[in-house]
Amino acid sequence: SIMKINNCLVLILGGGRGTRLFPLTLERSKPAIGFAGKYRLIDVPLSNCINSQLHNIFVLTQYLATSLRRHISQTYRFDIFSKGFIETLAAEQTQTNFEWFQGTADAVRRSLRHIRRLPHENILILSGDHLYKMDYREILSFHQEKDADITIASVPIEKKEISRMGILNCRSNGRIINLLEKPDKNQNLESFKIKVKQQSLRKSFLASMGVYVFKKEVLLKMLETTDGADFGKQLLPLAIANHKVFSYMFDGYWVDIGTIKSYFDASINLISEKPRFKLFDEKWPLFSHPRFLPPTKITNSNIKDSIISDGGQILEAKINRSIVGLRSIIKKNVTINDSVIMGNDYYERKLVNRINRPSIGKDTMIKKAIIDKNVTIGDYCKIGYKRYKKDIDNPKFYVRGGVVIIPRGVVIPSKSEF
Repeated sequence: SIMKINNCLVLILGGGRGTRLFPLTLERSKPAIGFAGKYRLIDVPLSNCINSQLHNIFVLTQYLATSLRRHISQTYRFDIFSKGFIETLAAEQTQTNFEWFQGTADAVRRSLRHIRRLPHENILILSGDHLYKMDYREILSFHQEKDADITIASVPIEKKEISRMGILNCRSNGRIINLLEKPDKNQNLESFKIKVKQQSLRKSFLASMGVYVFKKEVLLKMLETTDGADFGKQLLPLAIANHKVFSYMFDGYWVDIGTIKSYFDASINLISEKPRFKLFDEKWPLFSHPRFLPPTKITNSNIKDSIISDGGQILEAKINRSIVGLRSIIKKNVTINDSVIMGNDYYERKLVNRINRPSIGKDTMIKKAIIDKNVTIGDYCKIGYKRYKKDIDNPKFYVRGGVVIIPRGVVIPSKSEF
């Protein structure tokens, strides 16, 4: 059935404003956020596609898409002999439409003229900010076997998580009879419990992963005859009544990086003894921009349980349970605990009357923090050592759920404490 696999066009949704990931989304869209020291979130679904041999991909962008577009155009190029393409489609203002995309379905509806002219029979729709490894060939052949109009990938979850997700009610053959978007915990959801035998009994509900396969003609017809802006809220509940909609159960690790907490937890989990998301996997590499950076040079330092990316210089530091991104320069006697240092895009940049060399200054201590790219921190600073009971917005730093975040490019003066 390889012929059929090539018959699939992929649409990756570049995400809306990303308010819950603010301030990481202050100057970029969600999928462009740095991850694991040297990647961006968009590299995860794109690598899944390439590893699944799907090479016809549109990434639909809207908010602050410059860094995302640049990353994709510099990283993902197919040679002239392959039929592949990865293209970004921006939210274009047309003669009749001056709005930004209103939701997931609206984003696809606006891109229909690009999709309509292509020959593919199936369309796979993905999100740009989820963390998981999935061979899409499996859901595509499931979709084909069931002769489904729409297939929704689903993941088993615990009851306490249901109010954040779209919950599926399926027959034992996988046919979906009902979908509830973000239900209230007190509703009677007995009928939604999973009817198929599975490993974990605690996870008794099925949630939509935001991974959809559509027969192309079904998708086109739905988008043309309705004006619902969102798949989960409006279009899919409608489709379930009139079409064959199936659930494909995925039993691997999957997380939606929707909040600062989920970003921070998923990042720190990479360091644990048995990380849920495996970076070290020859069969399923994570692709990114090839940068040709020198290896990181570490002098007289103590590093435990951490991930250190290329191109850095670490002079006499103590680093524990942290991720250190590309081109990080960490000076003498710095202590970093439980933090994500995103690294830098350059070693130095000449500015008016000064040179900016992003680095972390000597004797600085950092704990439970996310330091975004190109940040310069002076000497003798203490970051993340105050206990914050509530979220804070400050010109130089933010606090979200107890994590201190320093936004991209900020300069923190020496001896700062927050």
